[in-house]
Amino acid sequence: MAINRSELVAAVAEKTGSSQKTVNEVLDSVFDLFATSVAKGEKITIPGWLAVERTDRAARTGRNPQTGETIQIAAGHSVKLTAGSKLKAAVSTK
Repeated sequence: MAINRSELVAAVAEKTGSSQKTVNEVLDSVFDLFATSVAKGEKITIPGWLAVERTDRAARTGRNPQTGETIQIAAGHSVKLTAGSKLKAAVSTK
């Protein structure tokens, strides 16, 4: 079972008494800040809940699955999400 963005916006709006438009704008701003900060290499930490940071991937040799030919895969970046203690505790309770 998954919750999509519109369901999240509706639930937060109901819980806070704010309009869905306001919640949607705040959510857009949060995600925009996450994207720009992580792209610059900054780590975002929300204590107890999560941490988001950019990681570096080294160049490596791969294999084309169709031809079997070896190829060089360029170095790049990825994103690492780490769950905090409050999130881990919420997940572990039944």
